[in-house]
Amino acid sequence: MQRTKLAPDYEISRVIRGGWQMASGHGAASSDDPIADMIAFADAGITTFDCADIYTGVEELIGRFRLRYRDARGQGALDRIKVHTKFVPDLDVLPRITKGYVESVIDQSLRRLNLDRLDLVQFHWWDYEAPHWLETAGWLNELRQAGKIDRIGGTNFDTDHVEAIVAAGVPVTSMQVQYSLLDTRPAKRMGALASEKGIAFLCYGTVAGGFLGDRWLGAAEPNEPYENRSLVKYKLIIDDFGGWDLFQELLRALRAVADRHDADIATIASTAMLSRPSVAAVIVGARSRAHLASNLAISDIELTDQDQKQIAAVLAEAKEIEGDVYTLERDRHGRHGSIMKYNLNKGAA
Repeated sequence: MQRTKLAPDYEISRVIRGGWQMASGHGAASSDDPIADMIAFADAGITTFDCADIYTGVEELIGRFRLRYRDARGQGALDRIKVHTKFVPDLDVLPRITKGYVESVIDQSLRRLNLDRLDLVQFHWWDYEAPHWLETAGWLNELRQAGKIDRIGGTNFDTDHVEAIVAAGVPVTSMQVQYSLLDTRPAKRMGALASEKGIAFLCYGTVAGGFLGDRWLGAAEPNEPYENRSLVKYKLIIDDFGGWDLFQELLRALRAVADRHDADIATIASTAMLSRPSVAAVIVGARSRAHLASNLAISDIELTDQDQKQIAAVLAEAKEIEGDVYTLERDRHGRHGSIMKYNLNKGAA
């Protein structure tokens, strides 16, 4: 597993194990022992884990994993583990948010994860019209200075607001963004800022909720209702990308590339993103270790010029997804924003 440094003293695996699919309410668990699965990922070199205060039960689960991993592998092995969580205040909280509230949620994450200091806190803010987003970034920085947080990142901020946060003196290490062969919005404007300020992209959605996979190659265009909300979300992206026929062209190109590397489409779709500027890592959703081998292959495969050209030829026909990072999703009355859930942190301190 390739590793990369987000800072001289902060190293992560280039594939990050996502935690959203382990959250309560996401569906039936596919593992009898999720902690053993996490140990298998860590032993294999995927030592970075992503979660959030709104992923019900996941911070606690990772906290128990950390204790078991320390007991099984020793403190030296545990020191390689990085846990990236998110601070996601509810939409209803934003107008009245206080520093005390921010600190209480951070303290809650510390307790859940069994950490004295959070490795990376990724800040998300639902509505820029709510006035305290910049103050809240500053409060997180004060908690960093107080030793409760090591690194500050963001989740789904657009370029102008990232620029404002950095200008206010908040050191932004990373930005978690939806970034895939279908959705290249981060490359429009934020890519230049990320390069200038040394901000690393941590990419989610690289397989578009599973759409960028062999299951959909040659399949008829699905109709509602879809199996889960991820498919609803990413089907909208496919529509904006250019529609089902063009999407099928992309799948055929990815299958041809995958054949040359003895891989699957999902692996190639994620591998392709690791070569994009400022991309430090991709986040893979996994409920169990069933796909561990293919997850490991993401950073092993080196795409050739032929591979890149074959993929680029299809992408040249695609439409550009409208707006900056997460702009479409912030319109709560639009096609993308109306399916979002904005108040998931009811159990927060």
